Amino acid sequence: MPLIHLTNARVIDPASKRDEAAGELFIRDGVFIARPSALALKKAKVVNAGGLVAAPGLVDVHVHFREPGQTHKETIETGSRAAAAGGFTSVICMPNTAPVADNTGTIQLIKDSAARSSCIHVYPTGCITVGMKGQALAPIGSLKRAGVVAITDDGDCVQSNELMRRACEYAQMFDLPLMDHCQDHSMTVGAVMNEGALSLKLGLKGWPNAAEDLIVARNCILSEYTGAHIHMQHVSSGNSVEILRRAKARGLRVTGEATPHHIALTEQGVATYDTHFKMNPPLRTEADRLAIIAGIKDGTLDILATDHAPHTPDEKDREFDLAPNGILGLETALAVSLDILVRKNKLKLATLVDLWTRKPASLFKLPAGTLAEGAPADLVLFDPDAEWTYDAKAGFSKSRNSPWHGQKLRGRVRSTYVSGKLIYHAGTFVAR
Repeated sequence: MPLIHLTNARVIDPASKRDEAAGELFIRDGVFIARPSALALKKAKVVNAGGLVAAPGLVDVHVHFREPGQTHKETIETGSRAAAAGGFTSVICMPNTAPVADNTGTIQLIKDSAARSSCIHVYPTGCITVGMKGQALAPIGSLKRAGVVAITDDGDCVQSNELMRRACEYAQMFDLPLMDHCQDHSMTVGAVMNEGALSLKLGLKGWPNAAEDLIVARNCILSEYTGAHIHMQHVSSGNSVEILRRAKARGLRVTGEATPHHIALTEQGVATYDTHFKMNPPLRTEADRLAIIAGIKDGTLDILATDHAPHTPDEKDREFDLAPNGILGLETALAVSLDILVRKNKLKLATLVDLWTRKPASLFKLPAGTLAEGAPADLVLFDPDAEWTYDAKAGFSKSRNSPWHGQKLRGRVRSTYVSGKLIYHAGTFVAR
């Protein structure tokens, strides 16, 4: 591959503690390199970034690409394109496919499909339990050998404390993070939105904060007991943030993620019964939203993740009680998090980049999240001030279920490079 010389960029690489107003980068054979000789530079392909931010390719540890079995909603190919358009070069896929990823055969199928059709790096997870039914442990050692980077039952939280304890012991043994969707099912039967005055007014069954808080507390106890790394997915409750804050102060191996929708939206979005605001865990109160932001700012919540969950228009265009949970997130994540965290809550831009790059890559031991010499040349160029209107129907996902459809956003990806190759540029895919 020809030498690439990227110039005139604001280079932000938290992993290298680098933030340069007018920096440059050098790429050869798919990796970042040190400044080459003057002779080599004369032959380089020069890319003038025009003052755009150059950051490591973004990392999302929580996406649903629906393959195998639900490819009418999304495929690895379409999901990876949506990711690249949003600046993401590495993602971790959840195992709630059809069949679920509880065996080495399904993991290999996912890896093979990604190798054929993905334009970014796709990493699989395996189930905690067989069939995601919460009754018997999946073959965790075999899943690790097959290439999973974590285990999780995702939307089906393991309800048995004893089984979860054993899962933690195996996860610790095989050095795998355990990701948990924290939900006490006994408290959320039939629930479709946050429990409170609004759910009562709308006549919808409520999902109380306590159903999340109880499982977060349980996981903190089990992490302390077993030494396992337990990662709390899409934290939505202010009380859960406080539980994590206290656990981390005691040195426990627990981490947590926040989503762009939980820091930007509240239960008020449900007031018109719009199913594009229906998700699990649900959008909660303004107090919860502010508590999550505070948790991000003080480090209690370690990273951001989209929980990208595609559904077809027909599936979402139903009575609120019957519509599935979930929204798209990959193409809007950067703009939304820039608006809420940087512009409205004064987080430094470099800190936001850290939440989307170095930190998630480090938590899940991915070869990503840095512009350092020798690292894979995964790179995003974006304009944090560019204004645009998001059209979900024109997006790269196979689905269009987004609460930001038709809204003006600020902050847009210009180019995405994967292993030194320009994949996406100005709304167009340049190469596979």
